[in-house]
Amino acid sequence: MLIREAATEDWPAIWPFFHTIVAAGETFTFPLDLDEDQGRDWWMLPPPNRTVVAVDDAGAVLGTAKMNRNHRGNGSHIASASYMVDPDHTGRGVGRALCEYTLDWARTEGYRAMQFNAVVETNTTAVRLYRSLGFTIVGTLPEGFRHPAAGYVGLHIMHRPL
Repeated sequence: MLIREAATEDWPAIWPFFHTIVAAGETFTFPLDLDEDQGRDWWMLPPPNRTVVAVDDAGAVLGTAKMNRNHRGNGSHIASASYMVDPDHTGRGVGRALCEYTLDWARTEGYRAMQFNAVVETNTTAVRLYRSLGFTIVGTLPEGFRHPAAGYVGLHIMHRPL
């Protein structure tokens, strides 16, 4: 697996799983009816932020991540990131590789920590992954997320110093 900068030409490969994940309404706070142009604008970030793709040996997109500063001004020393793995490629270490990549990016860019603002507590796979990489839950917004099957569930704020 190779992780590289996402190019405009990668969007047609990202959009199908991006749309499936967002429309499912289980893990992201994005509007469920986000259209393709809006999705591209929200995900394909301009510099100094970064969007990457994880690709296999044949060049197929397995997943993607976006990295950015979490806040501006006096809070601009904290990074954030988001990840999407094509459901056809889960369980292959793509999410872990993307997360490790974003941590290295944030460290190299001089950020002091990484913070995730809205990790849905029922997304136990992501919570377990982030904890294994040194993130801690610093707080949970009770009933901060309306899950389509589980109802109102918490949104974790997770943090890791760099």
